[in-house]
Amino acid sequence: MSDLTKSETFDRAQFEELMKKRFFFAPSFQIYGGISGLFDYGPPGSALQTNIVELWRRHFVIEESMLEVDCSMLTPHEVLKTSGHVDKFADWMCKDPATGEIFRADHLVEEVLESRLKGDKEARGQKLEAAPESDDKKKRKKKVKEIKVTRLDDEVVKEYETILAQIDNYDGAQLGDLMVKHNIRNPVTGGELESPRQFNLMFETQIGPSGGLKGYLRPETAQGQFLNFNRLLEFNNNKVPFASAMVGKAFRNEISPRSGLLRVREFLMAEIEHFVDPLDKSHYRFDEVKDTALRLLPRDVQLSGSTKLVEMKIGDAVEKGIVDNTTLGYFMARIYEFLKKIGIDMNRVRFRQHMSNEMAHYACDCWDAEIHCSYGWIECVGCADRSAYDLSVHSAATKTPLIVQEKLAEPIVVDEFVVEVNKKKFGPKFKRDAKAVEEAMLAWTQAERQAKAEELASTGKIPVSVNGVNFVVESELVTIEKQKRTEHIRSYIPNVIEPSFGLGRILYVLMEHSYWTRPEDVNRGVLSFPPAVAPIKALIVPLSKNAEFDPLVRQLSAKLRRNGISNKVDDSNANIGRRYARNDELGTPFGITVDFDSLKDNTVTLRERDSTKQIRGTDDEIVATLVQLIAGHTTWSEVLDKFGEFTTVQEGN
Repeated sequence: MSDLTKSETFDRAQFEELMKKRFFFAPSFQIYGGISGLFDYGPPGSALQTNIVELWRRHFVIEESMLEVDCSMLTPHEVLKTSGHVDKFADWMCKDPATGEIFRADHLVEEVLESRLKGDKEARGQKLEAAPESDDKKKRKKKVKEIKVTRLDDEVVKEYETILAQIDNYDGAQLGDLMVKHNIRNPVTGGELESPRQFNLMFETQIGPSGGLKGYLRPETAQGQFLNFNRLLEFNNNKVPFASAMVGKAFRNEISPRSGLLRVREFLMAEIEHFVDPLDKSHYRFDEVKDTALRLLPRDVQLSGSTKLVEMKIGDAVEKGIVDNTTLGYFMARIYEFLKKIGIDMNRVRFRQHMSNEMAHYACDCWDAEIHCSYGWIECVGCADRSAYDLSVHSAATKTPLIVQEKLAEPIVVDEFVVEVNKKKFGPKFKRDAKAVEEAMLAWTQAERQAKAEELASTGKIPVSVNGVNFVVESELVTIEKQKRTEHIRSYIPNVIEPSFGLGRILYVLMEHSYWTRPEDVNRGVLSFPPAVAPIKALIVPLSKNAEFDPLVRQLSAKLRRNGISNKVDDSNANIGRRYARNDELGTPFGITVDFDSLKDNTVTLRERDSTKQIRGTDDEIVATLVQLIAGHTTWSEVLDKFGEFTTVQEGN
């Protein structure tokens, strides 16, 4: 079985039933009917998320000496207007005027074309795995029709595959053209849809009782980090490069929430803003990761209509110019190691490069770590070089310098165009507008100043635009000349490399990747979480409810807690096999059995979840072994070699 066909044989209905039964997560406000895109995490889901976040902090914040912050979720309108979110943070939606149904345009095109391709495969005699009848599928039947078994021309198949390879590269007008060309309508009614239009994804609110201050629930955690740049720089002794980090909730008013935890309206993010000199984007630790092999889907491969992955070392990808710089490459490799550490199946991970239409205009390069699950390829981590855009726009909007100043070893002489106004004549000429006109001219770049100097010399006047109002400044009011200046200090706005993690998506695909069933009993589900992230690390199972076991069980549980090992005691009447099976469904990696021999010599058995093999040792030996296993300092096979396998009666149901 190939790695990606695992999702085709994956029984999502059975998996979702386990999630519900063990309360990993559930729809919020369910007894009131629920609201799409909002979920609550139960005890195991909450613990799993906490453990992933804690490992993320160790892997990035501590390992990279990052500066962690916690910023406000409520964000004033002006901040997000400046950042571009008010105008551009949107998806393309289309409406059926007859039924009022709303569709996200790119998802509709994608789903309809994929459905047609599946129908073509069936018509050609290629066997398709039956899709599980999950709750999510039932909800979406109104949006996705049954697959029609129709053979397509080879040219049409190729065209559909090319469109799907580039689906993230289309804007609204292009999506509208595709819908017309390929006759994409309401999948159920066949009704014609309106042309795609933008829908802003931010939740709007009012700050304060008067309602005069407009705001939003933040759509990302990045802006608070940018606005605190000067404080962070000072905290870091005014040295660059450095990185800030933040874990927190973000909110997006999704057009059509779907796919469980993968597309929701409230979610947890972990974002890093790595500030770097724009003239030197090298990372001093890149040599540590340069040999990490990644599966890449570069931009040019996608534009050719292919999704064939290119596997290469990240050092080679940077050297060949596929990845823009070593800092970006360094974080891509570190993202890879983090996903591997928490238990993601790395054969189902790829790094896809953004194409021109989907990449922000200011970005130098951007790669998404996408993970494959039963819903297809899911973007879980973005890693972008955002250049100096964010600090630049906030600096310009607030007139607050967000810059780094470094003393030069040797002074340098700079030729630059300087704007100087004739104060005596300028003020009386423009009166109350004088300051705004002068600031507009001082904000010109060197290229703009040179062009204006040439225009002033040839015409004797130059136009100046201030907030849409045009002014004319004559040569007697201003001079723009090239002058020499000696600089002892270099000032610059740093660039930002941003790894951004969707923790809810990562948590979901981890649960899918970890799920399997015992070959001898397909009803016995198992979640093979690595010990480091498992919600409960150890289950203590007394052989029976005999009161003689209580002191030893309490003593063992206390020893585990003192060593930071979360544990649970199951002294129910069910047999041991059934008790272990229940906790296999929770992903508990280890089980400790206390029996009558334990009362004699203080020895207990330790069971490993996946293999069900056991060892036996004193309670102190078992606790010490668990500490090593959970920390990753030893493996179960090494433990078996050390203690030898302990054989006992086979587990029953």
